[in-house]
Amino acid sequence: MIDLSRDEWTQEEFLRAKKELERQGRQVLLVDTIARPIEGAETVLYNPFELKAHAEGTVLVFYCDTGKETRERLPEFRKKFPDKICISLRGGRGYWRKLLRI
Repeated sequence: MIDLSRDEWTQEEFLRAKKELERQGRQVLLVDTIARPIEGAETVLYNPFELKAHAEGTVLVFYCDTGKETRERLPEFRKKFPDKICISLRGGRGYWRKLLRI
């Protein structure tokens, strides 16, 4: 069972959850808040207007360089996107292992 109430996911948790939730028909987006894409990962640039257009229940996983800033900004993201599930990527871009596959 995937815990959507958590504040953070590791890369492995993100990849497992993305696979399972997309199988269930729910969209999961890795959101770039620093304009620096993660090599080997499909990301979307943080744009509130475009993110609001996604379906209710979409999971938005925000990342920065270390994960600290996006975790601190979770209350802001949750207020801005009340119909989405907002989570921070633990360790951010710096801890991403491009060869990890699930």
